[in-house]
Amino acid sequence: MEAPAITVAVLAHNEERRIAACLESLPLGRADVAIHVAVNGSSDSTADIAEAIAARAGNLTVHRFAEGGKARSWNRLVLDELPVFSPAHVFVDGDAEVLPGAIDALAAALAADPQANGASGFPDNGRGLHYYEGAIEEEHGLFGDLYALKGSFLARMKAAGVRLPVDLVGDDGLIGALAKIDLGTLADWQEARQILCPAARFRCEPVSLVSPRSWRMQYRRMINYSLRHYQNALVSEILRTRGAAGLPERLAPLYPELLAREAPRLELSSWWFDRLALARMAKAA
Repeated sequence: MEAPAITVAVLAHNEERRIAACLESLPLGRADVAIHVAVNGSSDSTADIAEAIAARAGNLTVHRFAEGGKARSWNRLVLDELPVFSPAHVFVDGDAEVLPGAIDALAAALAADPQANGASGFPDNGRGLHYYEGAIEEEHGLFGDLYALKGSFLARMKAAGVRLPVDLVGDDGLIGALAKIDLGTLADWQEARQILCPAARFRCEPVSLVSPRSWRMQYRRMINYSLRHYQNALVSEILRTRGAAGLPERLAPLYPELLAREAPRLELSSWWFDRLALARMAKAA
């Protein structure tokens, strides 16, 4: 089977409010672009909306996964279900809108840099816009909303049996790290393997200070940020000592060792959410 020039992977969980805008922002109908939407563990009409768009797009396939979890769905879609790897794979969150030209810009940036494994898109709205732009530039980081990986990198990842832990929160951080270490160990870290693509922009739903829904979403997000902080400590130790090949299927069996030495951070902005995250980890262990 001949690979399209670009594959776009969209991961969506209960995104019925945003999924249509997300998909309409992608290059629907282009013969050189294959779009795959993984709707994971959703209880709303996200998949139905995506399938209605797929019926007229011609280049969009919807995958319904009963189990939730972004990392689990990333593994299943990218490493198990995609029939071939394209030169460039672009990843988009189901609540993001991709600005015109971003998909091609990411693919061109990867093609132009032989040592690059990944390319980072940039946000185009939000109160913290300039902060996040600076953080991406300084750390060569990536947002899960929009980034790209070379198909050759994904093929090597699949051949080596490297998969994301299925209970991982914040999969984008680990994916960026794997790109920088080239599937090796932290000793192999090179920032230049994750390149920046300021021409690739996305927009996400802004947080409204007067919306109860926004406050609930931000509260859950802060707990996940804390959980991600502690999971990152585990993942960093694995990548330092055993490398990408040592990543486990699940991180939860490693929680007891971490819980024995960790406590909530003392900063007011994180203490309460750290406490909730550690309680969740203790329950999952």
